[in-house]
Amino acid sequence: MLVTAILIPLICLYFLWLTIREARENEEKWLDSGKAKEEAFLEGTITSILQEKQRFYYHRYLAVQELSIKSAGGTVQARIITPLTKDANLKDFRPGQTVRIYGSWQKNWFHANRVETTEQNK
Repeated sequence: MLVTAILIPLICLYFLWLTIREARENEEKWLDSGKAKEEAFLEGTITSILQEKQRFYYHRYLAVQELSIKSAGGTVQARIITPLTKDANLKDFRPGQTVRIYGSWQKNWFHANRVETTEQNK
C-alpha cells in the first residue's frame, strides 16, 4: 500500500515533466520554423501567390506564403513561413512585383528568410 502511494504520484509527475518538456521543445521548433539560413538569394518577378494556414502542433499554426517567381533561370517556388503569433505581420505581395529573396534551398523549393520588394518603373 505504501509503495502504491509513493509510485503513482511519481509516475504522474514524470509524465507531467515529459509533457511540459515536449511542449517547450515544440514551441521552440515552431518559432524557429520561419527562420532560414541566408545562403543564397533569388531575384525575379512574382507570377502567382498562394497563401494558406497550416497546423504545426496542437494550437500552433504557421502562415505559408508560396510565391511563384519568374527569374532568369526559370520559374521557382519560394515559401515564406511565418509562425502565427499575436504580433505576426504578413507582407502583402501582388503579381508583377519584383522581389529579391534571401534564404536557402530545401529540396525543390526556396525557403525565404528575408524578402525585399522593388518597384519597376514602367
